[in-house]
Amino acid sequence: MAIRINGSDVAVPDDVRVSLLDLLREQLHLTGTKVGCNQGACGACTVLVDGERVLSCLILAVQMDGRSVTTIEGLGSADNPSPLQKAFVAHDGLQCGYCTPGQICAATAMLDELEAGIPSYVSPDLAAAPSLSREEVRERMSGNLCRCGAHNGIVDAILEVAGERAP
Repeated sequence: MAIRINGSDVAVPDDVRVSLLDLLREQLHLTGTKVGCNQGACGACTVLVDGERVLSCLILAVQMDGRSVTTIEGLGSADNPSPLQKAFVAHDGLQCGYCTPGQICAATAMLDELEAGIPSYVSPDLAAAPSLSREEVRERMSGNLCRCGAHNGIVDAILEVAGERAP
């Protein structure tokens, strides 16, 4: 039994009570994923599981057996940041930076959802491809909180990267 984390296979913990968040931070020392509320309300612990955003504090590590997990460390590095990481810096989409890894992981999945044509609560036409507006980004990112108030920069960063990805 193994979990693929950032491209490397990791053994599933023997203790079935270990959350994915605790596996990442305490056992693998991937501390980019943050402990926020530990109740699934803030989004600080957001990671990607098979490309979809997941709150790692709410899922058990054993549930990840055979799946692929990507953390902020797997999206980019200091030497080679991802487009979203660059845009967050350029648009001041962070202040203290605590929520930033979860924000970037969520935004990565959100952009993939848009490309797949998945509507949100505020999408005006469920049958049409969603158009990207500030309101649409805010709705799709509403599960990721920022106490510093960097939301405008976060939205600007996402809109910039979405524009670069547009066909």
